[in-house]
Amino acid sequence: MYTCAVGRVSWDRYFMNLAVQAATRSTCPRKAVGAVIVRDRAVLATGYNGSIRGLPHCTDVGCLMVNGHCVRTVHAEANAILQAAKHGVRLDGAEIYVTASPCWDCFKHIANAGINRVLYGEFYRDERIIEFARDAGIELVDLSSQEEQ
Repeated sequence: MYTCAVGRVSWDRYFMNLAVQAATRSTCPRKAVGAVIVRDRAVLATGYNGSIRGLPHCTDVGCLMVNGHCVRTVHAEANAILQAAKHGVRLDGAEIYVTASPCWDCFKHIANAGINRVLYGEFYRDERIIEFARDAGIELVDLSSQEEQ
C-alpha cells in the first residue's frame, strides 16, 4: 500500500517525494526529472537532469536538440548512478525512484548497475523497458496509479 494507516507516508511515497525534490534542481526546461537510489531504506545517491558538470545548462544557453531530444543534459538516473560510482557506492540489489520512467538508455544503465527495482511516478515514452525489465528480472512499479499522501 502506498500510504501508512497511522498517517505517515509510506516508504515508497517518502523516497518518491525525495525524487520530486531532486527534480527541482533540473536545468532543462523541457522536463524536470529526479532520481533517488535506495537500498535497505537508505539513500545511496540522487540525481536530476542537467548539463555536463562545469558546462552551461539549458536554462543558460538553451536546449541542444537532436531528433526531438535535448542532448545537452545528462538524465537523472544516469546522474544518480554516476554519483554513486564517483563516491564508490555499490548499487547491486538497490532500487531507484524516478519521477518519470527511464528512457531506453537509462534503463540499460540501471540494469547494468545491478538495480533490481524501478519505481516511477509517470510513464514516459519507451515501452521497450517493460519487456526487457521482465526478461532481466527487474521489477517495474508504476506509483502513479497508487493512492498518494
